[in-house]
Amino acid sequence: MSTALLLRDARLVGRDGTPTDLLIEDGVVSAIVAGVAPGRAEVVDLDGRWVAPGLWDNHVHMEQWALVRQRLDVSQASSAASAVELVRRRIAEGRPADRDLLVGYGFRDALWPDEPSAILLDSAGDIPVALVSGDLHAVWLNSSGLALVNQQDHPTGLLREQAAFDANGIITAIDSSRIDEWVVDATRAAAQRGVVGVVDLEMSLSLDAWVARVEQGADSLRVRCGVYPRDLDSVVERGLETGQPIPGGAGLVTMGPAKVITDGSLNTRTAYCHDPYPGHGGVGVASFTPEELVGLLRKASAAGLVPAVHAIGDHANSLALDAFEAVGCGGSIEHAQLVRFADIARFARLGLIASVQPEHAMDDRDIAEVYWEGRTDRAFPLETLSAAGVQLRLGSDAPVAPLDPWIAMAAAVTRSRDGREPWHPEQRLPAAVALEASADGRASVVADSVADLVVLDADPLAPGVDLRAMPVAATLLAGRFTHRGF
Repeated sequence: MSTALLLRDARLVGRDGTPTDLLIEDGVVSAIVAGVAPGRAEVVDLDGRWVAPGLWDNHVHMEQWALVRQRLDVSQASSAASAVELVRRRIAEGRPADRDLLVGYGFRDALWPDEPSAILLDSAGDIPVALVSGDLHAVWLNSSGLALVNQQDHPTGLLREQAAFDANGIITAIDSSRIDEWVVDATRAAAQRGVVGVVDLEMSLSLDAWVARVEQGADSLRVRCGVYPRDLDSVVERGLETGQPIPGGAGLVTMGPAKVITDGSLNTRTAYCHDPYPGHGGVGVASFTPEELVGLLRKASAAGLVPAVHAIGDHANSLALDAFEAVGCGGSIEHAQLVRFADIARFARLGLIASVQPEHAMDDRDIAEVYWEGRTDRAFPLETLSAAGVQLRLGSDAPVAPLDPWIAMAAAVTRSRDGREPWHPEQRLPAAVALEASADGRASVVADSVADLVVLDADPLAPGVDLRAMPVAATLLAGRFTHRGF
């Protein structure tokens, strides 16, 4: 059945602010002109509110984000001992749901004065405990928690990288009896912040789970589902290519990129760098040899899957660029947190997307000043990338940062949080660039475009506007309200 909606008295972000009308027919913006006759269209008066293209979070782990919203928050712990105290208090509450496994999230131990250990965590109580780090690259468990993930002989209880990923898979399975319900709740919360789509890079293949959720009525977001090397063959066998709609997904679920993780993270000191970590030793961890990385990219791209390569350290970024150049395919580098200036020109020359998470710069600025000392002028180099002509896409890496594009935009535009002085302000992005990078590359609402829209109570490009607190009045997906607050 044909549908029509007329949005009266709208001001388009990025234009001159003159009120106009938007006619939406069958999910497409068919006309932008003042005084459109409503005809058969439903009329909604926006009373001069601002309208922008709907927002995307270009890097999320949706199930992990949904789970974190239910877990014990230990992100404010300033030491291992203070994290244990938070666990002790939670155990004292005697919640029935914690008896099989108490899961916490968000610790960052790089600057802690003491060391996490299973013995220390044992002192909080006698139930299994697992604390997942804020970057997902480490899991700290007590003795009974280690037994649950088949690591009872581990010497410290602090698992990193692949061991942590494996443990997290077991933890998620134990802790996810209501995962679909929680994911749907998270999608609705995202729509309330103007989000129309996410790139879901959950480590387990999420295609079929998303189709099932849509079939059960979860229709708030578009979802592009990534695939990791362990599931690559099954996706290739199904003949799925990046951008292809998945049957049963109502046009909302599509095949996303082929994700490859090439190094670790800054907090765990496993991001693969050219220079050693001061006072720590080592240069991080490379997950694949250059030859293996080239082979993975070639296999994915030959099957029609666009590669998305996780690279945080500058050496990892150099190797990722080498691999893209050797294969001759397009794609994205996810994170690009520390990049040599000489490599930034290669990003542009190869036509690669830099898929970045600006709020990580706010989380990691103090850690970076210690472990990337003398190199932070090229840490999270957003403006340098943009000025070189590199196409940016902003995201959260939720649950590492909240699934809220306004937070990412605020970090990109201000390089500041909590009243602190801007960190390397020379790397700030103009608000218009940050918005376009958060709106799937759409600079403004134009005629004949899909009516994925966000309606705002303030102009996000106005000087001094508080992007973190941006008031979202409504969100529309193909001309259908997924959130309406007026």
